[in-house]
Amino acid sequence: MPLPLAPIAVFALRTGVAAAAVWAVRTAWAARQTPGRTDQRAEDALDAMDEGLALHRPADRRTDDESQTNAAARFRRTIRWGKRGVEVDAALLGRLRIRRV
Repeated sequence: MPLPLAPIAVFALRTGVAAAAVWAVRTAWAARQTPGRTDQRAEDALDAMDEGLALHRPADRRTDDESQTNAAARFRRTIRWGKRGVEVDAALLGRLRIRRV
């Protein structure tokens, strides 16, 4: 019994066109991105954070025209299944600065 190749060819062509479009978009996007960097001071600050959520407004950063709010959060857990597991360590530092101009 002969195998009809026309429907398979249409599917393969559509899939190939979609894959080529995704590849072109990813290549263009990657060319526009700037390379990241790792700052060891920031890494050390993230490692030194306590677990939980902290939000504060430092008094030494406040003037009549400017205020600053800092936030820090850390989530650290070990997830195990069977004899294997993974450690999840997520840390976040944030700053919101508002100035009158």
